[in-house]
Amino acid sequence: MAKSIRFRDAYGQYESIVKDIRAGRFAPIYLLMGEEGYFIDSLTDMLAETILSESERAFNQLVIYGKDVEDEGIIVNYARQMPMMGGKMVVIVKEAASLRKVENLSHYTASPSPSTVLVIAHKGKTVDKRSALYKHASAKGVVFESPRPYDNELAPWIATYLRATKGCAIEEKALRMVTDHLGTDISKIVGEFDKLFTRLPEGTKVITADHIEQNIGISKDFNNFELVEAVAHKHFARAMQIADNFARNPKNHPLVVTTTTLFGYFQKLFTINYKEWQTKVKGMPAASDGELAALIKVSPYVLGGYKQAAKLYPNKKIFLILGLIREYDMKGKGINSGGMEQGELLRELLMKIMML
Repeated sequence: MAKSIRFRDAYGQYESIVKDIRAGRFAPIYLLMGEEGYFIDSLTDMLAETILSESERAFNQLVIYGKDVEDEGIIVNYARQMPMMGGKMVVIVKEAASLRKVENLSHYTASPSPSTVLVIAHKGKTVDKRSALYKHASAKGVVFESPRPYDNELAPWIATYLRATKGCAIEEKALRMVTDHLGTDISKIVGEFDKLFTRLPEGTKVITADHIEQNIGISKDFNNFELVEAVAHKHFARAMQIADNFARNPKNHPLVVTTTTLFGYFQKLFTINYKEWQTKVKGMPAASDGELAALIKVSPYVLGGYKQAAKLYPNKKIFLILGLIREYDMKGKGINSGGMEQGELLRELLMKIMML
């Protein structure tokens, strides 16, 4: 079974493909597939705008939408056409996941024309890696798989993206606000940052929590990042204040997101405590701050806060807390909730956690 590609590796491949396109190095087949659509759209648009000049596109570039195709043989026939007035024939298949049988394109990819570039934009899912289409594209062209990032992969990518494309850094709190509120939808995140940069003062070098609050509309005082901070330091009144705000805005603060955030946070504390136990009891070498930060997938600059919280929550308590979070996550999904609203469930969960 083929191993799933990691988001970090996929982004590295994306940058490599972009470099080749800008240098005019084009493959005869591009199979662009996966759950995360932003990079697929970006590569498709770049190929559409780069391979041919604007005047050539009118004659030699064809865009086909998978949902409009009844017979994949039409795409095969177009791809086999000779370009007018020399040059390249470019056939772009958007929404390829909507084709009735994308595998039928293997009738062309088995022997692709040297004068054609076929782009298959298969967003939403992957092509079967055992199929002839996948094997042909791998051997004779470019296959790019775009997975959705995990939560812990997103923040480092955003920071890298902003440095590379905007020449701008972002504060840790601002970064946490964005990832907490916008989830893992790269298109949505990029779109929000594009809008943000039209509103920021010229020459801005660091994006702050105030910038995010004022321009994207995410509260810097009432969000999951602030809730975790309150729980981490056992600031009961502050945690209840945030929970009350969440209860008044349930659409912006669904319980499932909050429980997921809390669960991930306490898992990190558990790992810190476990590594310390291994050192004290098993005599294993103590992990350096760099090693520990990498292990729990956080920036070394914020590790101190995690280590401080871990002292307040020994693993005996964390076992119980993780069980509570699972229980209230299920209640938030309507299982044994007793009819309680999500805001009530969150307040009850927080009280139980902080009373341990």
